[in-house]
Amino acid sequence: MAQTAPPHGTGRVASLHLAARTGDPTFRVARARAVTGRGLAGDRNYWAGEGPRPRRRGAGRASGVCDVTLIEAEVLEALAREDGITLTPAECRRNLVCRGIRLNPLVDREFRIGTVILRGLKLSEPCARLEQLVRPGLIRGLLHRGGLRAEVVRGGTIRVGDPILPLPHDARQLVPPVASDLP
Repeated sequence: MAQTAPPHGTGRVASLHLAARTGDPTFRVARARAVTGRGLAGDRNYWAGEGPRPRRRGAGRASGVCDVTLIEAEVLEALAREDGITLTPAECRRNLVCRGIRLNPLVDREFRIGTVILRGLKLSEPCARLEQLVRPGLIRGLLHRGGLRAEVVRGGTIRVGDPILPLPHDARQLVPPVASDLP
């Protein structure tokens, strides 16, 4: 059965991945609980400390504080086609693999995944650690298309298959809070 393209500006969550600790392999899940200001429950990047997450926590890659990381499935396919590097969704070490939406334009924008609202913080450029964990050549192959780092603005549950929709700049006033946005 042929897949049809999503409506302009929307996409879908193709897969969800968590890792219990930094450096651990990621594992696939059907859903994840996104908690405002903390991240995805059960993930290595989840902020479990007291009070709000610090905006910076160290040097190098550790300074890139974010709640959720995303990458386009189409980028993984292009990496295989153009660079001969086959990278599974789990190996790319991003939390969400998305299909049918460009992520780079979501920097400094809010977008909805199901009932969850995220804000794109910055591009998730590939690092030497990713290359060490996975395979050589990734930095060059994923440069400027390594995904997006985002923060959870309004929590809830993200599920595989959820639609991804960029929001207008004043969208927070249009979207009522939901009961699932509880820490």
